[in-house]
Amino acid sequence: MQLQLVPLIIVIAYLIGMLGIGYFTNKFFIKGSEDYLVAGRRLGVLFVAASLAANNVGGGSSVGVAQRAFTDQWGLSAGWYVLAAAIGVIPLAYFAPYIRKAVAITIPEIVERRFGVTAGLITAVLNATALFCLTASQILASGTIISALVGLDLSIAIIIAAMIVIVYTVMGGLFADAVSDLIQWFVISLGLLISLPFVISGAGGWSAITEALPPGHLSFTKVGFTQIFSLMIMYFVTFLSGPEIISRFNAAENEATARKSALVGAVLMGVYAFIPAFIGVVARAKFPEIESSQALVTAVFNLAPEWIGGLVAAAIISATMSSADSDMLCASSIIVKDIYQKYVNPNIEDRKIITLTRFFNVIIGLAGMSIALFKINIITLNTFSFALRSAGPFAAFGLGLVWKSATKNAGILSIIGGSIGAIVWQVLGEPFGILAIVFGAAVSIVVFALVTIIESSMGVPPAPSAYLDELKKK
Repeated sequence: MQLQLVPLIIVIAYLIGMLGIGYFTNKFFIKGSEDYLVAGRRLGVLFVAASLAANNVGGGSSVGVAQRAFTDQWGLSAGWYVLAAAIGVIPLAYFAPYIRKAVAITIPEIVERRFGVTAGLITAVLNATALFCLTASQILASGTIISALVGLDLSIAIIIAAMIVIVYTVMGGLFADAVSDLIQWFVISLGLLISLPFVISGAGGWSAITEALPPGHLSFTKVGFTQIFSLMIMYFVTFLSGPEIISRFNAAENEATARKSALVGAVLMGVYAFIPAFIGVVARAKFPEIESSQALVTAVFNLAPEWIGGLVAAAIISATMSSADSDMLCASSIIVKDIYQKYVNPNIEDRKIITLTRFFNVIIGLAGMSIALFKINIITLNTFSFALRSAGPFAAFGLGLVWKSATKNAGILSIIGGSIGAIVWQVLGEPFGILAIVFGAAVSIVVFALVTIIESSMGVPPAPSAYLDELKKK
């Protein structure tokens, strides 16, 4: 694709603004590791909700959804990939106050409090590994847009995207992430919404589009109810045990803020859901010969005015940046807080925690870039990562917050059982259309419940509380 000058100028200006936010927050708001990792635990409803939404409207929910909407298997029903996320986040309104009450920084930290060192370490390894892959998917999405803007080879564009994300993340931490998320949410939502009528008009109008599409391509349920329901369960599971989501609740100013933020975040995601799917459908009608991965950028850059293309490009890159920096920061936090500080240097100084976290941001960003260079399907990479990080720890973390009588062995065995279940189900090709993460989480819940019930009947005492105030009373 040829150089898109106007969109390129808009994107460069936007990225400079984001880097400015990183510099400003680092200079004036980062005083200690808690400021860097959880924004000093003082974010309000709008910041937390927008951050939740922005983190789930990244490459997979923009470029990836349009890509699937382009295909015969999904069509317009690809919008469920985002709408299911909005539905999946609603139950978190129940769990969010418990998460905030724990006063933790990472998921493995809470798991270890309840179920011991082994459970915490396994969770840390699963989380960090999956976050590598999620970082890669967002870098790949950003690279795709940059490639379309300037006509660069995709591999070179991926490297450029990685460098931008790494610099931004190293500078600002979660404070910068939260501020930029608020901006990014409005930019991507408005950008794609404004582009939609231009794209439809540029393709000859809705009648011309429907005539050019295969039969059934505009069905809202084309992919099937089993897949749609599995997506809802998948999102609930991965949100309740996803480090980048939990970090937002940990950063909320109080428990009530955490609960309200989950509900507001669900609304923000729902508003956006089907916009990229409609653009992908238009691309299929107007440009059936292109690669599916180029559906969104091809439709917008060819059918909408240049300034709209620039706004959308900035929106998508901003969304993928938002997700990538969150994934990197969470992975670094886990490595530093749950592995290095616990097993290598328990007495590390607070400022050195920030320095070491920034160092690992660079390492994780480069590792994610390396994975992105393989150019794996974005949504495939996302769903694999979700299963890896969430299926096993789901019950130990989620139920561990609210099930007071849960035993130590229930936590450990559920993590192992759920992880093995997800891997086996993935190898079997996800029979009956049930996603590996859903099957693995179900195994995790069953193991957790059975072991707790059996051991409780045998007189085995409950595991320690996940809450610091309750631990101090003892």
